[in-house]
Amino acid sequence: MAPSHALRCCKRALNWIPVLFINLVVGWSYYAYVVELCVYTIPNNPERISYLILFHIFFTMFIWSYWKTICSKPESPSKVFCLPRAEKELFEREERAETQQEILKKVAKNLPIYTRTAGGAVRYCDHCQVIKPDRCHHCSTCEMCVLKMDHHCPWVNNCVGFSNYKYFVLFLTYAALYCVVICATVIQYFLKFWTKVLPDTHAKFHVLFLFFVAALFFVSVLSLLGYHLWLVGKNRTTIEAFRAPVFANGPDKNGFSLGFKRNAAEVFGDQGKYWMFPVSSNLGDGHSFVTRLVQNIDPERANGVLQQNGKSPADGKPDPCVHGNNIQHTADDSKENIEGGQTDSVKVENEQ
Repeated sequence: MAPSHALRCCKRALNWIPVLFINLVVGWSYYAYVVELCVYTIPNNPERISYLILFHIFFTMFIWSYWKTICSKPESPSKVFCLPRAEKELFEREERAETQQEILKKVAKNLPIYTRTAGGAVRYCDHCQVIKPDRCHHCSTCEMCVLKMDHHCPWVNNCVGFSNYKYFVLFLTYAALYCVVICATVIQYFLKFWTKVLPDTHAKFHVLFLFFVAALFFVSVLSLLGYHLWLVGKNRTTIEAFRAPVFANGPDKNGFSLGFKRNAAEVFGDQGKYWMFPVSSNLGDGHSFVTRLVQNIDPERANGVLQQNGKSPADGKPDPCVHGNNIQHTADDSKENIEGGQTDSVKVENEQ
């Protein structure tokens, strides 16, 4: 037990190395720009002040969104997605996979779940002992199931999912703009140092290297940003881009796509004034999602499922899964009949 615990602690410590590297690079870039460029190289105050103001605007937004991505804890499924006590005992005693699936299907009928495994089975996590909501996946690094999981990012040492995907996209956006500001304002002094118009001083190395590093990071970040903006427009996660979600009628890579405007609103919210700030404004609660094939269903009936045992759509904070609970799942007659091949979907939204 002790060696295993020690190795786990070492692994967690090592996971922070990429974050430390990013912060060291950003810290050096701040020093190089503010001190070496603005203080020691730029000769006139109006240009110096305008550069400093512009730089600090994008620097602040970049750091804000970056640390929001790091510090936002991934959300896990509500305890309503755990097996009730009686079904849990039957499931653990049962050795036949077919019978276990029958137990899971019985419970899943009362939950807003519409995706299955490639073989048509109910998606169940043996580690967390919970039925996975749509778009939820287990992260082996975080050792938990993450709602609307996109990927685990080593550069933020965190899972990117429902709770912080908006912050992650804004982090990439402001990182690219931060690099653009640096390159656009440094280039004239880069050329003057390069052509020896300016004398060799201690600022030369910092200014030259700052331009190269900013340009390199811009190219890298821009490609990643473009990919994730494409995912936002398609309403897909990185996982779903590589493996299409499976519905009752088979795999459908566009199953959650509702059109560009609604897809963007799902991530950034329906109020444009919050889009560019790393504050919570995304729609829904991460447990249930509208699909392309939506029929007239009363959302309140769907909300009632997740309101069991303390999960309220209004607070948007799911209770952790408590094993061995005695949850009474309420049947929702508007829920789709998966075995019958119907295609109704349920929308569960937070009250913003």
